[in-house]
Amino acid sequence: MSGLDRETHGVGGLDVAIRILDPRLTEWGFPHWGSALAAGLDLHACLDDPVTLEPQGPPALIPAGFALAIRDPDWCALVYPRSGLGHREGLVLGNGVGVIDADYEGPLMISAWNRNPAGALTVRPGERIAQLVFTRVVRPALRVVEAFPEAEAGARGAGGFGSTGRG
Repeated sequence: MSGLDRETHGVGGLDVAIRILDPRLTEWGFPHWGSALAAGLDLHACLDDPVTLEPQGPPALIPAGFALAIRDPDWCALVYPRSGLGHREGLVLGNGVGVIDADYEGPLMISAWNRNPAGALTVRPGERIAQLVFTRVVRPALRVVEAFPEAEAGARGAGGFGSTGRG
């Protein structure tokens, strides 16, 4: 299957319906993965005017311009920042990673935050500011116990946060 066929027909057995809410998205090339092997679907800032994010100020909710219907409980979508923008400019997500559950079908919003202490960042209409990655979900059977049986104890035990040391 060529890269174009993968974008049109998908791979992995998941069929997701996308409803375009902002007609400019198609002009900007959405839906589109940055390359044939990219994991993340590029998300555009569907803004009417540029938005300036002050250094380490409050995050802004930026519309992604579409809604989706995953509807398969074995899957979810995760919103991540774009690597270059996050590393070079400090544009990250205000919530770390956004989780889109299989039953959420409302408009996607991107919580954009400027972690850079040195200067303001401006997000422009149509700019690719985040990426959407689809991944499988595992829901284990949870068993409530009073204590963990000795035979099942893990090697770390209850050493605590950071107990394995550095390096």
